[in-house]
Order: sequence, then C-alpha cells, then structure tokens
Amino acid sequence: MSSKEEAPQGPEGGGLLATIRAAIHGTSEDLTAIPVRRAVVLLAVPTILEMSMESLLTIVDIFFVSRLGSAAVATVGLTESMLSIIYAMAMGLSAGATAIIARRTGEKDPEGAAVAAVQVLAVALLFSLIFGLIGGLLAPELLAAMGASPEVIREGTGYTRMMLGGNVSIFLLFVINAIFRSVGDAAVAMRSLWLANLLNMALAPLFIFGWGPVPGMGVLGAAVAMTLCRAIGVAYQVAVLVRGRGLLAVAARHLVVQATVLRELLRISSTATLQVLVETASWLGLVRIVSSFGSSALAGYTIAMRIALFAILPSWGMAGAASTLVGQNLGAQRVDRARSVVSTIAGYNVIFLGLISLLFLAAPGWPVAFFTEDAAVIQSASSCLRIVAVGFLFFGYGMVVIQAFNGAGDTATPLGLNAICFWLIKIPLAYALARWAGLGPSGVFVAITIAYVLQALGGGWLFRRGSWQSITLPSAGP
Repeated sequence: MSSKEEAPQGPEGGGLLATIRAAIHGTSEDLTAIPVRRAVVLLAVPTILEMSMESLLTIVDIFFVSRLGSAAVATVGLTESMLSIIYAMAMGLSAGATAIIARRTGEKDPEGAAVAAVQVLAVALLFSLIFGLIGGLLAPELLAAMGASPEVIREGTGYTRMMLGGNVSIFLLFVINAIFRSVGDAAVAMRSLWLANLLNMALAPLFIFGWGPVPGMGVLGAAVAMTLCRAIGVAYQVAVLVRGRGLLAVAARHLVVQATVLRELLRISSTATLQVLVETASWLGLVRIVSSFGSSALAGYTIAMRIALFAILPSWGMAGAASTLVGQNLGAQRVDRARSVVSTIAGYNVIFLGLISLLFLAAPGWPVAFFTEDAAVIQSASSCLRIVAVGFLFFGYGMVVIQAFNGAGDTATPLGLNAICFWLIKIPLAYALARWAGLGPSGVFVAITIAYVLQALGGGWLFRRGSWQSITLPSAGP
C-alpha cells in the first residue's frame, strides 16, 4: 500500500486526532477495508484506556483496604491469588471468543457471530457457577489452605466468599468485552469497564468505612463494592447486546446450542488458559528464587515489575488489536492484510517500548522513588528495570506475534512457546545465574530478558512459516 492509503484518515478525511475521537466515541467502519493504521488506532485506543482504568482500580482499591491493617491486605492478596485461576480462565475464554467471533465478523456473518457469542456466554456462566459454589461454600477452608492466619480467616472469610462467590461478574465482564472487541466495538468495551471501575472508586470507601446511614463493613465492603459495580458494568453490556445498540445484536433466535462451535471454543480457550497459567506460574517460581536473597531484593523486584507492567499497558492494547484484526482479515480471506496488520502493530510496539526502554536504562531510579525511600529496595528495583528494559524491543514484537496466533485460532503454538521459554529456560536459567554464577537477583532479571528474547525470536520464526493462516473455524447459524 502507498503511504497515502496507509495514512489513518477518517471517513471525512480527518487525521490522527479525528481517528482517536472516532475510536473513543465508537465507529461502525469495516476494519478489513479501511487503512491498516486507522484500524489499529480504532481498536487500540479504547483498549489502552480500558486497561489503564483497570490498573488504576487495583491501586485505588488496595489504597483504601490498606487503611484497615495488615490482615485486610493479606486477605486481598490471598484472595487475588485464588482469583488468578478465574482470571486465567476468563482470559482464555476471551481468546476463544475473539478468534471465532472476529472470524465470523470478517466473513460478514453477523448471525454466526451472535450465535458464537451465545456459546461463549453459556460457557462463562457454567464455569462461574462451578467456581462460585466452591468459593462460596469453602472460603475459610481455601484461606487456610493458602496459609492464612486465624486472624485473616476470621476477618477475611466474608471478603473471599463474596469475591469467589460473585465471580460471575468477572467472567462476564471479561468475555463480553472480548465479544465487543471482536466485532470492532472496542469503545463499548471501554465504556463498560470505565462505568464499573469509576463506580467502584466512589462506592469502595463508602462501603468499607461507612458514612451516614451506610454502615462500614471493613474489608467485606471492598468486595461488595467491586462485585456490585462489576455487575452494573455487566448489566450495561447485556443491555447493549440485547438492544442492538452496538455492532452485534443478540436476539432470542440466537439462543441455540451449536455443538461444533462449542467444541472449537473449548479447544481454543483451554490452550489459551494454559498459556496464561504457564506464564503466571513461572513468575511464582521467580518470586521464590528472588525471595531467597532477602526482603529488600523481593520488594525491589515487586515494585519494578509493577512499574514495568504499567508502562507497557499501551503495548498490550496494540497487541489486542492485532488479535482482532488478524481474525477479521482471515475471515475476509485477506491473509496478506493480516500479515500487514502484524508488521504494522509490531513496528508501533517496538518504537513505543524502545522509548520506554531508554527511559528505564537512563534513569530507572526515578519511577522507583515514588514507591519507596529504602536505598536497598531502590537499588534492587533499579537493577531489575535496567536489565529487563534491554529486552523490551523483543518483548514488543513477541507480544504482538503471540496475539496474532491467538486471533487466528492457533492458541497451541503460543502455549508451546510459553512452556519452553518460561519453564524449560527462564526458571532453570534464573536459578543457575542467581546461585551458580553468583549474580544474585540480577541473574533472575537477566533470565527474564533472555526468555522474552527467545519467545520473540521463536514466535517470529513460526509466524513466518504461516501455518496459522490455514486454520479453519466452524461456522454457526441460528
């Protein structure tokens, strides 16, 4: 394509700012027909804003809970560890939804997309019911199994029971937003999460501490506020789906069981869930290694990772756009355009993370100083940021390629890459460098960088081989 064709022009001939405005307000443009750069902006901007709000929510929530004491903070931490399985399954199901629904959208088959969305919602409800019953009935036992003290069990059982028992709001918020993004309606997904999170920021302190006729519920109030506000966000999502206000409308005729679609959805989602779990579990292994070098090293590692994750949020938004656009373009039988999407987004990601990398290399202590004044912790966190930043260019490319595989419905390839890079390489290498080579915590940071470099190189090689472009997904009709 020529540079003129690729410029992110709007339908009225506007430039980048007009495209960003359209992305925030929502658009019904065919993402397989407009310039690639415009399509990327229309999907990536709302997703970035959506993820930024989710990140802010966790910071605000723990800010209020921390005022209740260490037992309350411990309750939240232990419950979040248990919820990580639910998050992984919700993310895996979202990947399956994106692959199938984006493909139907690219085929210009809105009926098939609606039927596929119903299958996704049915699976989400089933899984959330199972986890809800287990969590609601066995909350104190689960806390005890996680090593909670009697005080934490006494004060935190209500919080854990509410969060696990009400996990349906987590599942639905995740998967319905994935449905919206799959059809190109990322603005609706953004609005639903902003609605839920802004309400939570207002209600959390009210329910935790109480005010006027509203009694303070302590840490339980945080769970009540979050579950209620997420449920309101889900209600908004369902209203948009049922009333047809977005790009996808679900009606009574779509409420059918499609066995072939269900099987494919479970196939894609199961391996996508394992992708997330494999990567998440590998971080637990690294924490174990770093913790052996003392609390300062562990605190520095924790702070550095949170800073890095926040800094790369825009990259995750762009990678998510790659997943949807690859799926839609494969559905439209535009394989070359799908490749162009990946190369374009990867280029943006490399440039963006390259700039972040330069910042962390030049002044890693600057962002760390906002979190701690402990010199030992600052030194550890700064070392981590500086070393990990070396691999950011590869990480920017690798995350796009991984999401491209997922968008094509090939979730097995990223699973294999994650298993090799994060378990067979990263953890053994981290231990060897930290202990045997005498590098200490820096050895762990070096292993992280090497693992992501290898993931990017391996993912790029497999992507160029092109097996992902021949994957077929079953169609569905009411």
